[in-house]
Amino acid sequence: TTGPSSDSDSSPTVGSVEDNPDGGCHIYRNGYYGSSIAVVEGILEVNIIQMTSIQMTESQAENSLVDFVVTCQGSLPTDVCTVVSDPTCQVSKSVVCDPIVVTDECLLTIRRAFEEPGTYCVNITLGDDTSQALASALISVNGGEST
Repeated sequence: TTGPSSDSDSSPTVGSVEDNPDGGCHIYRNGYYGSSIAVVEGILEVNIIQMTSIQMTESQAENSLVDFVVTCQGSLPTDVCTVVSDPTCQVSKSVVCDPIVVTDECLLTIRRAFEEPGTYCVNITLGDDTSQALASALISVNGGEST
């Protein structure tokens, strides 16, 4: 084939392809190549702006619930995944993914349960068909209270 021209114009490149199917016959093909590229913005940034412990009665106290208020910039997400890990963020304890509907402003509240008191690394990933963005936080859960 002939290589693309070094011109800076955006016209299609004319190329020539040589086929040699049986070693004795040469076929030449000439033509134009065209392509289009769609540029999408994607989800640019995710921020955890607030973490709130949900107060429960003693009969409900088997799990500690925490609400994470999350904002993002760029395109609107269609799903959210939360990975809860040990304090070093190395050993995953649970992964929860949910579809979400965000209509005009990227501000959402994500509620997650923690089975026992302790310190956890929480990664929240917002995604759509073309991009993902992540925010992380270290959280201390103390039997119904978080800091």
